[in-house]
Amino acid sequence: MATITLGGNTIHTSGDLPANGSNAPAFNLTKGDLSNCTLADFKGKNVVMNIFPSIDTGTCATSVRKFNEKAASLENTVVLCISKDLPFAQGRFCGAEGIENVEMLSDFRDGNFGKSYGLDFSDGPLAPLHSRAIIVLNGEGEVVHS
Repeated sequence: MATITLGGNTIHTSGDLPANGSNAPAFNLTKGDLSNCTLADFKGKNVVMNIFPSIDTGTCATSVRKFNEKAASLENTVVLCISKDLPFAQGRFCGAEGIENVEMLSDFRDGNFGKSYGLDFSDGPLAPLHSRAIIVLNGEGEVVHS
């Protein structure tokens, strides 16, 4: 369990982020068209995961805009923006903001992504949403930064 600060208050997450050098846990997330997306879909590509509580907060929305801007210049890299928001809310935001360079993915179905990556708030006002985190994987699915 990790201890973090949110709005000056100490809260906890369900676990710890995957360690650098470890293999990233497999995942099954939902795309905007409600199809499934897995870690295996990105084999051979570098993966930047921008994980956040909700697209409907100012800080989270700003991070998606910034990652969208930076993602356009990255070679052999995909940027995944992951939250528990419904794919419809993610799509509404991306359409209104012209977000095209990142892939929005939702953990709304079973929350297993948040559990296996140790991201869920276990207490505090945003429980059980995901804590904000950045995780970077190489093309072999190894964690190079968390």
